[in-house]
Amino acid sequence: MITEGILNINKPQNMTSHDVVAICRRVLGTKKVGHTGTLDPMATGVLPICIGRSTKIIEYLDTDIKKYSCSMLLGLQTDTQDIWGNVLSRSEVDVTEAQIREAFASFVGVINQKPPMYSAVKVNGKRLYEYAREGKTVDVKSRKVYIKSMEIEEINLEGEDKTVSFTVECSKGTYIRTICQDVGNLIGCSGTLTRLERTASGIFTIDKAVTIDRLREMSVDEIEADLYKTHQAMDKFGEITTSEFSGSKFINGRPLPESKCKIVRRPYYEDKDFYLPVGDIFRKGYKIFGPIDGEDRFLGIGLYNEEGKEYTAEKIFYCRG
Repeated sequence: MITEGILNINKPQNMTSHDVVAICRRVLGTKKVGHTGTLDPMATGVLPICIGRSTKIIEYLDTDIKKYSCSMLLGLQTDTQDIWGNVLSRSEVDVTEAQIREAFASFVGVINQKPPMYSAVKVNGKRLYEYAREGKTVDVKSRKVYIKSMEIEEINLEGEDKTVSFTVECSKGTYIRTICQDVGNLIGCSGTLTRLERTASGIFTIDKAVTIDRLREMSVDEIEADLYKTHQAMDKFGEITTSEFSGSKFINGRPLPESKCKIVRRPYYEDKDFYLPVGDIFRKGYKIFGPIDGEDRFLGIGLYNEEGKEYTAEKIFYCRG
């Protein structure tokens, strides 16, 4: 049975992220499975699936940049902000390519975005889509998200359907369908998402993603060959090696003295900012490696304590036996 690792799954349409988790549980024969970064049922693409002990890293992927390939239809507004919702209004599209490009450019950087009513965001302990299905509206506060880039691939203003195809690189929590609606509102004709494919999430890319059909056919050895190691996903953390003696103490919860460590790489955000607030774990967090029983192991995450000149155990990933 596979007890650890990360699968890069290519989620199909008409399937929730939880559906993918359920399939992986059955195929892998383990209940401890979780996904990072929910994809809407009609969206496709990269959905990293964490298995066993690897589920402990999900909270550490907040700074991962995600990339999407998208299309939108101008002149249409729906209740879900995408083509699969109920039509609320249609409008004439009288806009130029230059106006569209200018509108898209205004959304690059740190922006305030209000999550859509049909989303899993919680307000007063209840998800927004639950309110929406009951026909209720609640006050939804805007929140800051980071749009690293938006590149327009094609603008089609000929014919009945006027469309825009584009790519987005953005932070966790960004709603692409909200971008489509906000861009449409800015140019005065509304806009609705018609296609969404996540092509990258952190180190995971679509060209190396496994389809659900392929996963069902794979042997255990084939699945293990496709697994990413737990520590690979945390590519912005620092890295430290230590001795077997000190490493053994660390996995038992003892602080790791700085004098007993060799720094291989410092945290990426140690001396620089992400575009949104990040906690100390991203500035002072290190992946700890050391030999256990003669074999190099990923032991866990240590948080540097400057006062004590040591690394305190944040999470332990290696368990003897």
